[in-house]
This record gives sequence, C-alpha cells and structure tokens, in this order.
Amino acid sequence: MLTPIDPVDLTLALMRIDSTSGREGEVVQFAQTMLESRGWRVRRIPVTQGRDNLVASVNEAPLVTLSTHLDTVPPFLPPRPQGERIWGRGACDAKGIAAAMICAAERLVAREVPVGLLFVVGEETTHDGAHAANAWPTTSRALINGEPTESTLAVGTKGALRLLVRAEGIAAHSAYPHLGRSAIDALLDVLHDVRALEFPTDPVLGETTLNIGVMAGGVADNVVAAEAHARVMIRLVSNADEVLARVRETARGRAEIREVVRVPPMRLATIEGFPTSVVAYATDVPVLSAWGTPYLFGPGSINVAHRDDEHIETAELHAAVDAYERLALAALERMAADGTPVARVPSHARHHRA
Repeated sequence: MLTPIDPVDLTLALMRIDSTSGREGEVVQFAQTMLESRGWRVRRIPVTQGRDNLVASVNEAPLVTLSTHLDTVPPFLPPRPQGERIWGRGACDAKGIAAAMICAAERLVAREVPVGLLFVVGEETTHDGAHAANAWPTTSRALINGEPTESTLAVGTKGALRLLVRAEGIAAHSAYPHLGRSAIDALLDVLHDVRALEFPTDPVLGETTLNIGVMAGGVADNVVAAEAHARVMIRLVSNADEVLARVRETARGRAEIREVVRVPPMRLATIEGFPTSVVAYATDVPVLSAWGTPYLFGPGSINVAHRDDEHIETAELHAAVDAYERLALAALERMAADGTPVARVPSHARHHRA
C-alpha cells in the first residue's frame, strides 16, 4: 500500500516550480511523473508546443473529474512555509488546490470510486488548455473544478470579456501638435466614455465591472503619438454580445475594439450541506462543458490570489481533501438518483452523505 501524500508537502513541491502561464512544461512533467509512480495512468492533451494538459485515472471510465489549472500569474514567488500558513505564488491559485485534489482522488480510488484528474494550462490567460481538454474524449459526468472559493460551493461565476482597444493618430513634433493627431488623446477619450457606460446587473451575480489593465502608446514625450492601445477586462453578468455592442458603438470612428477572449457567466450545481457563495472571477468551467455537471470549490481566498501576499492556511488545505472526497461522492450519488449508471461505485460510496 502506498503511503498517503501530505497535501502540504505536495503543495510546496508544486510551488517550487515556476509555471507562469506559457512556461508550464516543468510542472506538468513533475505532476505526470509523480502520478505515474503511484499507479495512475496519465495521458497528455497537447495544447501548444511544449505545453500539455494532463488527464489521469486508475479506473478506465471515470464518472467524476477533479480539475484545476497548473499555470500561475507572474511574477514567480517561491513558497515560504511559516507556521500554519504557506506563502507564495500558487498557494491558493491553484497549486494548493491541485495537491488537495490529488490526495482526495487517491482516497476515492482506494474506495473503488470512478474518479479522474484533469490538470490544464493557460487558465490565467486565454483558457487554451481548457479548450483543448474539451475536445478530448471523456466519460466524465461531473466536473469539480478548483478555484479559491474560501471553501464554499459557488452557485455562479461572472464571465469575462477581454478586449484590445486601439487608436491611431498622426505623428508630429509635440511643439506643433496641430500638425498631427494624438492616438493617446483619442484612446483616453474612448476609455473615459466606455467607463461611463451603464452595463447590466444580475440579482445573483451582481454588477458588470470593467478594468483597464494595460495602456501603452507613443514613442517619446516630444512626439505626438501615432498609436496607442489598452487591454480591458469586463466581468460579465449577462450576454457578451450586448456588452460588446455597447462598447463598439461608443468607440465608433475613434478606436478599434478587438475581442480577445470571452467566457460566459455560469450558474453552477450545489450540494446540500455545503455553504455557498457567488464569485466575480471567470474560470475554465464554461469551456469544459463536455466534462459533466459543473461544481466549483476550493480552499483559499481570491482576495489574496494574484497578490504578493498570496497564501493559504494549512488547516484549510487539509480540510479541502475531505471536502473534495465528499463532493465527488455526493455528485456520484446525485447521478445515481438521476438514473446515470454508476455500477462501478460501491454501495458504501453511493450512500455517503455530504
């Protein structure tokens, strides 16, 4: 019998590897080697050159899948365990989650539960890993996705619309601005007007929000800028087409609006006995529609994700192992109640209550 994995040790091991989006190859290889050494059948789903997802199972036909992402936002911050807390990049978003899922999955395998693991790349950027995974054949009928939800089940998530806003001008000497046309001025005017738009609200998901994440343009302070652009993220609570149409109408004739990525808002499944919440961030869940009924749960708080003080409590990490096990069993029990064949699930697992 294999020695159980300590989720804290595994979290630290994953966090020691820089897997900033686009550089996930090393952490993927580490996860594959570790899982295969413990009897998992691991396959790679190609995404781009040198970047792959991992799908792993012991049972040939898993019905429930535990999934999260292995990429992180920059900059890389190595792990710093201090007392009952782990600091560093990926502590809660989402390497601690991945570690808890692996530990829970091994418990489920020991109970002969048909569980699988899916670890994707690119969640923090274009969701290209999730798109590749959704084209992969699967028997999964329930997807438990991991993001930092403060150990609650999310009843819904906002969507996301990433836009590139680009303005063109005419270069000139800044001492004679009338000879040119400033792309930066045009961009600022458009962004001002877009920020003033009234966007939809939702009684569950809340307000549509907008963030201007990046601005750039021009070549020197004594040159009227011939080009300027901004990258904008809109958190959606409604149909993306309606929001995009308003932005394009506002910018008409002054700037180009290019859609980069869209993720729709989602309503999610819940399980009796788990506290619930609504999260404002987008996830891979809308893209992974082929993997079954979606649930969203994870230890840690989004309030510290992407920050220099990202961290997770070790007690919550250990509790998440129990929670993922309970969620998987409850999801399978719901399948059985709905008529999905779950013959491979032993009776003591099917009747487990969350």
